[in-house]
Amino acid sequence: MASRTLDHKGRPVVVVTGLGLVTSLGVGAETCWSRLVAGHSGIKPIRRFSTQGLKTTIAGTVDDLDVAPYSAFDLSTAMAESAAEEAISQAKIGRTASFPGPLIVATPPSEFEWPHLREIYDAHPNNALTGYKRLLANARRERFGGLARHVRFSAIADHLKQRFGTEGAPLSVCTACASGATTIQLGLEAIRRGATDAALCIGTDATVHPEGLIRFSLLSALSTANSEPTKASKPFSRTRDGFVMAEGAGALVLESYVAAKARGAKILGVVRGCGEKADEFHRTRSKPDGAAMIGAIRKTLADAGVEPHEIDYINAHGTSTPENDKMETLSLRAVLGDHLLRTPISSNKSMVGHTLIAAGSLEAVFSILTLERGVLPPTLNYDPDPDLPLDVVPEQSRQARVRTVLSNSFGFGGQNVCVVFSGEPA
Repeated sequence: MASRTLDHKGRPVVVVTGLGLVTSLGVGAETCWSRLVAGHSGIKPIRRFSTQGLKTTIAGTVDDLDVAPYSAFDLSTAMAESAAEEAISQAKIGRTASFPGPLIVATPPSEFEWPHLREIYDAHPNNALTGYKRLLANARRERFGGLARHVRFSAIADHLKQRFGTEGAPLSVCTACASGATTIQLGLEAIRRGATDAALCIGTDATVHPEGLIRFSLLSALSTANSEPTKASKPFSRTRDGFVMAEGAGALVLESYVAAKARGAKILGVVRGCGEKADEFHRTRSKPDGAAMIGAIRKTLADAGVEPHEIDYINAHGTSTPENDKMETLSLRAVLGDHLLRTPISSNKSMVGHTLIAAGSLEAVFSILTLERGVLPPTLNYDPDPDLPLDVVPEQSRQARVRTVLSNSFGFGGQNVCVVFSGEPA
């Protein structure tokens, strides 16, 4: 029997008390939300570097943070710090630079970008070595010690721990495009088992750089609709041709209901449950029967103690690729049955683009705001696909009574995590 303080399995109820956002729509949750529900798009031509010769020349870039000289690592860090600061400030938790719980960060893979590699390779022109051996030999030179942060996977988390004074060793995770949702799952589980009363969960990604674009282009995953950037991301549409890469960060402060109430915190929503299931069918495609996605959704509903007919709204993964949107629909239909036809489902990616590692974090924040405000964000650029009969809230946001939201995050490599959110327990 669930109560205000314990869920249907007798575990501590976990709530959200702080939110933070940075997206291609702007900096700050309120700014991003107001532009999202107004149907604005943050997708635009890339100006940061030359796109000559690239098949895709558009992205959802974040241009409102001053990061110079630019690097993907430094922008990822700056976005994460901005989102975390906003979430902690809203939650009014802890003392200055002393967050009373662990830090869990979804962070992109650590790597040098091509300008760094070129700089290192050319550093010692008299070096007789060639290729990778020359790169390694030059990299060992003292002048490049400052670049080490780019290739240390824990670097972003270490910086944020120092900045916000979180407890214990920070945890860095990377489960592809499910990573942001994974941080919420790990925070939820830590609070449920009594390891902490609070957790700071962040997802961040700034992979809009030449390497990122080329890699995903080689996988035939990106939209090439460059001529009209704001119309390129079209989830669940008949004419969808790939996702639009984007940058962003989302942060959530999770707390036990008891701890939040004890300090008088405003409760923004409840994390009812999470579930995950993976497969190893293909590095980009889902198993044709949708077993892993279906399993993740079912496990999430069971963990949350929610029946399929209780889902009022679905914040879709909705990438705008032919494969993902088809498989997400198939999986939802397998779990929700006919209820899916009556359940609104929309994709934020039609406006902010696909933020990869950070996507689950951004969409969790938007899910909480949907619950709190009673407004369903739209799906832009919708051209109905007869094979995907869905209510995608096309083109314009919609007022609705929303009590329970399912947020899906399905990553390359068959990594799938879902989260159910609801309003404050009655």
